Amino acid sequence: MKNKVTVIGAGLAGADCAWYLANRGIPVELVEMKPKKYSPAHTSENFGELVCSNSLKSNDVYGNACGLLKEEMRKLGSLVIEAGDKNRVPAGGALAVNRDRFSAYITEKLKSHPDITIVSEEATALPQEGICVIATGPLTSDALAKDIQRRFGEGLHFFDASAPIVSRESIDMSHAFIGDRYGKGDGDYINCPLNKEEYEAFVEGLLSAEKVTLHDFEKKDIFDGCMPVEIMASRGRDTLRYGNLKPVGLRDENGNRFYAVLQLRKENAEGTAFNLVGCQTNLKFGEQKRVFSVIPALKNAEFLRYGVMHRNTYLNSPEILNEDFSMKENENVYFAGQITGVEGYVESAMSGLLVGFHVERKWKGKAPISFPPTTVCGSLSRYIATPNPDFQPMNANFGILPPPEEYTRDKDKKKRMIAERALAAIDQIVKE
Repeated sequence: MKNKVTVIGAGLAGADCAWYLANRGIPVELVEMKPKKYSPAHTSENFGELVCSNSLKSNDVYGNACGLLKEEMRKLGSLVIEAGDKNRVPAGGALAVNRDRFSAYITEKLKSHPDITIVSEEATALPQEGICVIATGPLTSDALAKDIQRRFGEGLHFFDASAPIVSRESIDMSHAFIGDRYGKGDGDYINCPLNKEEYEAFVEGLLSAEKVTLHDFEKKDIFDGCMPVEIMASRGRDTLRYGNLKPVGLRDENGNRFYAVLQLRKENAEGTAFNLVGCQTNLKFGEQKRVFSVIPALKNAEFLRYGVMHRNTYLNSPEILNEDFSMKENENVYFAGQITGVEGYVESAMSGLLVGFHVERKWKGKAPISFPPTTVCGSLSRYIATPNPDFQPMNANFGILPPPEEYTRDKDKKKRMIAERALAAIDQIVKE
């Protein structure tokens, strides 16, 4: 066994894994190809770069599974959640962050830790010795991806897409209003209402717009969690207004209801940039400006960033990985992040955090501990290792958690009972 743990990839999963291990006195060599080389979706030299939304989703511990997962991770000492909490921007009940400050915070913490050595180079093959964590994410470089495929066969792919960002001053507020769904929050969203005619014109624009050619991507599957808005529109004329553009719970200051509503979420704390919520897209840049300008509030919008689509790759984990994210054929090699089949920023960081937990116990000769399925951590760990002929990426959700022991028809009470049980289990693990 080498005298250090090698972590390949300094994204969310790799960052949490390296941080957890180093804080427990285990030397870590963190291998990251930036800034010498970048994936198609990355542009910053910093670690933990967010390439799609700036939202880490709901912060509701007792009513949302992702909110509960964040609290589990806080208790376990997650660097990613710490960075999110310290660099958040107003977003109602969600934990949204200033993406530049968020990644800069993570980078500074990792680079300044005495037990972490940063190696700026591309890993091109799976390691042959020592304990190693592959946390290269859904955009694993071609050389390493080919080595993984040689070892395990053809990987699985799906599309991921990011939404456009517009400047605050270019939004026409005479056709928009500020407010949060059901009044929950502090007015963190700008709402762009559409009547029936405007909505249908927008849908028609999406359906007729020219898309970027995906070449080798186009025969692969598209994961619903990152479905481009134009693909959603093609599934039915009313799909968007029952989904991304649903008007439910949104009224203007006069109490008016609307046919459809596009929400804009703050991209930074200053509120100078706003993200088009749920509008991930693969349209050509000129087409994005044309189509989104159909929405009255965005008629003269200045686009600070256009949406892009890129490839995500994940393993057929039930065939390859154990519940602790180690390889079945070599338990000194672990995978972490979206490449394992967990889907989402928080879920990816969670897998890295858990790998750090499991590796520390192995390193120090402690008995292994499995996270119980009553926790979100445990349920996702079990999901990626459970045989499944139709294995696909999974987000945190209450559906994969067992129901509470006490039966109740009250959905809110049920979720609270599940959350309290999960946090009690995490507290017990931390205590042990």
